[in-house]
Amino acid sequence: MTNKAHDSEYDPERVSSAERGTTVGIVGLGLLGKGIATCLLGHGLRVVGLARRSATHREAANYIEQGIEELIEHADFDPALRETWRARCTPTDDYKSLSECGFVIESVAEDFSVKQSVFDRIESEIGPDVPIASNTSALPISRLQQSRRHPERFLGMHWAQPVHAARFLEIIRGEQTSDAVMDFAEQLGRLVGKSPSIVRKDVPGFIVNRLGYAVHREAMHLVELGVADIETIDRAYRNAVGMWSTLCGPFRWMDLNGGPAMYAQGMSSVLGDLCTSPEVPGLAQRLAEENARGIVNGRGFYQYTEEESAEWRRRLHERVWQVRDMLTDAPESPEVQT
Repeated sequence: MTNKAHDSEYDPERVSSAERGTTVGIVGLGLLGKGIATCLLGHGLRVVGLARRSATHREAANYIEQGIEELIEHADFDPALRETWRARCTPTDDYKSLSECGFVIESVAEDFSVKQSVFDRIESEIGPDVPIASNTSALPISRLQQSRRHPERFLGMHWAQPVHAARFLEIIRGEQTSDAVMDFAEQLGRLVGKSPSIVRKDVPGFIVNRLGYAVHREAMHLVELGVADIETIDRAYRNAVGMWSTLCGPFRWMDLNGGPAMYAQGMSSVLGDLCTSPEVPGLAQRLAEENARGIVNGRGFYQYTEEESAEWRRRLHERVWQVRDMLTDAPESPEVQT
């Protein structure tokens, strides 16, 4: 199979070739990019990691090394990974290095114009049948694939931290994405230990972030109404939702607690009072203007020392490993009501 960029025709049948996916390009090695690299390298794939700054490559290498240790410690991965992963990792600042890749994941800033510029560079170096996935949490894939040379090969892959441990992955179909590319992305996701959620319709925020933003908006609305403070709302949510969310999703939870008949009755008295504002909550906007980035810089809804930030990172990683094995798919019900 050739990966030359001057090949003229997109051939979806070639996407399923056995050659595909053995080398994956990752453009952008920030928080999620280096996590994706860790996940792929841990599962035996080759990675070409592209970033402009040598410091970014050093940070990524340190992160990957730590992630490999976690895979060995918590998931019984082969200890030989400590020695072998570097031989399968090619750090680069040159887009030409992507020419050897059978799949490319873009993981740069959530900015449409930035992503389009990166896509231009990627498309100039890879073959027309090589899928390109955008790691995005909200940008419409259908918009991203417009004006591309081969829009059929574009799709979304929404990953979550810590990528090497989390089972989460959303695979998003754009209006022009081919079935072959979607199928291959799903296979790749399963190969690296994910339980992919296929998003069939391209809507802003996809599945998880739409649910999450609704919760976040209402949580901040409650603070602004004076119903409770931030810590109290966090405690209530953790003690309720945290009790069941690793076992089942919202629909199963409703079935376990009275079913649609009970919840429909409760909704009728609450829904009209929930926040429906299309504006970013004032609390979030004020903190954003102060560049509050949570544990990244110690300022968020809470304040953190460097030690506290490190401790919360550790707690998050430990918790993900604790619940990872719980997140296996339950047996399918005979019928799902729609």
